[in-house]
Amino acid sequence: MAPPASFHRLFIANRGEVAVRIATACDALGITPVFGVSEADADAAYVQGRQTVRLGPARATQSYLDPVRVVQAARQSGCTALHPGWGFLAENPYFAALCESHGVTFVGPPAHVMHLMGKKTPAKRAMAAAGLDLIPGSDGVLDSAAQAREVADQIGYPVLLKAESGGGGRGMRIARSADEVQSAYADASAEARAAFGDPRVYMERLVEGGRHIEIQVVGDRYGQAIHLGERDCTVQRNHQKLIEESPSPVLPSNVRERSLAAAVEATRRIGYVGAGTMEFLLDADGVLRFMEMNTRLQVEHCVSEMRSGVDLVREQLRVAAGHPLSLRQDEIELSGHAIECRINAEDPSDGFRPAPGTITHWHGPRTDDGQVRVDTHVATGYRIPPHYDSLICKVIARGADRIAAADRMLEALGELRCEGVPTTVPMHQAILASSDFRQHRYDTRRIPGWPG
Repeated sequence: MAPPASFHRLFIANRGEVAVRIATACDALGITPVFGVSEADADAAYVQGRQTVRLGPARATQSYLDPVRVVQAARQSGCTALHPGWGFLAENPYFAALCESHGVTFVGPPAHVMHLMGKKTPAKRAMAAAGLDLIPGSDGVLDSAAQAREVADQIGYPVLLKAESGGGGRGMRIARSADEVQSAYADASAEARAAFGDPRVYMERLVEGGRHIEIQVVGDRYGQAIHLGERDCTVQRNHQKLIEESPSPVLPSNVRERSLAAAVEATRRIGYVGAGTMEFLLDADGVLRFMEMNTRLQVEHCVSEMRSGVDLVREQLRVAAGHPLSLRQDEIELSGHAIECRINAEDPSDGFRPAPGTITHWHGPRTDDGQVRVDTHVATGYRIPPHYDSLICKVIARGADRIAAADRMLEALGELRCEGVPTTVPMHQAILASSDFRQHRYDTRRIPGWPG
């Protein structure tokens, strides 16, 4: 694949395994990556020998989350494009517009599309127009607790109050009866204001016992769009995903085909450019209902890459540079089963307590059989800073079917050595070996094979 003609230097506005992933794609395309780093990451092994620009102090708000500093750094380092990765400023439409206004191509959707999909109410309306089913709820944001009570009485309890802006489980409260609506509305609104600067909330009927399904899409600026199948992200804790897999073991084939086609149509309709993910809940009646769209690449994009053979970051760079998609839908072959485990520096036996510190010994699993992939930025001697997400590596395994993929993952986790800090590897091993996981007897409310 030839490098996009207009990109020679690309600014990476992220850190850790995200930055390494983007740089790997740049290297393959002959593009020079330039890393934006905070003081906490300036001496990290993964940026040694690379071009870096110091963004600011360790605190993210003064480095990775400062749009002006990041764009200024990209401009001063001679970069014509910027990749935001995932997290930090990746879904900030102001940041995307700031890049474009200063002559830096933002690798992602146009700012107006990001703004549309970042606000949950217009996003849901756009998806409904494309033929996707929605979770019953309020027709837009709620003006007051009294209105929230009226809507809840109409759609039925329990209900979920959710932030209009943002995500990640923040700005969400459950009300199981009319008496709980007022406090749930007040608490959700207050948390939404603190987390996202926007106190507005909307309401959905709470789908309990559902499965979390997402669809990977990619679009270009010529109206073409494709999907790379769906992922099942049901194994999660406090709305944070732990294990992702593709295909979903419980999605009926007729629902899969109809939903994938509708997701592609929705991608075209909204003028989406780049890689994005539509998130759904599969309810007890087998209806797949749209929740939201993440206007960026996801942590778990590797699962889709393993099944399809498509490098999503390279495709992002091509599309951002003005090239059409390199593949048509009928050229994409999804084969086998893939599973991803997110390995965090946390102690799952102690309430998932984050464990920053120094990795005294690191040895990853073997990847020479082509069935295992490891995305990481750490090595022996790496100091995990306390300022950021605790993710230290992702292990992705594939097999001819789900059981084969799970068994290969267990082998890989058994080979992984991380000394000096506790990790979530024991939890993942317990999940993958459990009969509940293997017979998919679980939903978003509980972690199979793990207490609590």
